[in-house]
Parts: sequence; structure tokens; C-alpha cells
Amino acid sequence: MKITLPELPYAMDALAPHMSQETLEYHYGKHHATYVNKLNDLIADTEFADADLETIIANSSGPLFNNAAQVWNHTFFWHCLTPNGGGEPPAEIKAVIEENWESVEAFKDAFTLQAINNFGSGWTWLALNAAGELVIVNTANANTPIAHEGLKPLLTVDVWEHAYYIDHRNARPAYLDAFWQLVNWDFALTNLTGE
Repeated sequence: MKITLPELPYAMDALAPHMSQETLEYHYGKHHATYVNKLNDLIADTEFADADLETIIANSSGPLFNNAAQVWNHTFFWHCLTPNGGGEPPAEIKAVIEENWESVEAFKDAFTLQAINNFGSGWTWLALNAAGELVIVNTANANTPIAHEGLKPLLTVDVWEHAYYIDHRNARPAYLDAFWQLVNWDFALTNLTGE
């Protein structure tokens, strides 16, 4: 089973002005596509040739894990964004956020701080832990919550520099401001409830 580059859930220019078409052309069209191509080269004629991403991630390490996880992470990330995003989250996820933080704003501040201070390249996640609590988790490089038992990802932001350099140069805080204008709360709620 060949791993394919999934279609974006919106047009290349749909996230402007918060995320430019040029950024998507490079981030999705070049970086994400390269991870897909490298992964297909790595799994050819191996026991993973017909495996899905989750199976590869759970049973690999090194370059194989890195490319599979980056394909999965990026696919998840594109769904965390939506052209008409931002604003207030739906009542159900808002209530859960407020149980764990004082308010949605307090959560956003905490998440933003974690993302800005996530050293080097990586990802910042809102996840559900085994105790049923919402937690903010930083992962480095290609690491992903699905590789860790008891963590269910709900939302993520990519903090690799290639995610924001075209639009914001090295200003990660400005990129986080843009992220909150695009955040897809409905996707996070679907991941929370499984519906």
C-alpha cells in the first residue's frame, strides 16, 4: 500500500492572510510531500510495504519513524486549521478547557508559551491523557503523541521553522498569533468526543 499525500481540506490560498499560499506551497507541497516520498522509498520491499502510518510509527525507529511520523503529524496539522477558524470553541470543548485552565484565554496563553519555548524543531499539542485530563505536550522533531501510550492528540501546531519562515521569518510568536486566527475548534472537539 503506497502512502499518499492527502489532499488539503481547503484551497492553497484559503488561509490567507494568516497563512499565505506561498507557505502552503512550500510546507505542504514540498516538505510534507518529501516526507511521503522518502517514506515510500524506505518501506519499499520491507515488512512495512503494505502497512498504514500508525503501524509503521508504532513499530519503527530512526529515519523510518521520522518520516512516517512527520507524514502523520502534518496531515493532522492541516485539519487543525480552517479558513473560518479562531473565535470561541464549541461549548463542549470550552467546558473541558475551563475545567483544566481558568478560561479559554488562559489555555491559549499557556499553549502559546509552550509552543514559543519548544526548543528547536517540533510540535506543541493539546492532548487527552490516560486520566482523562487535557494536557499541553511538546514533542521534538518528528515525535508524536500517538507513539506514546495514554496520549490522544486533539490539536497541534507545527513549530518547525519551515511552518512559518516565509510569512513571519523567525518570529514564532507572530506565527502563533496567526495560528489562533485559523484554529479549527470543531476538529479538536471531534478528536475529544470521537464523534
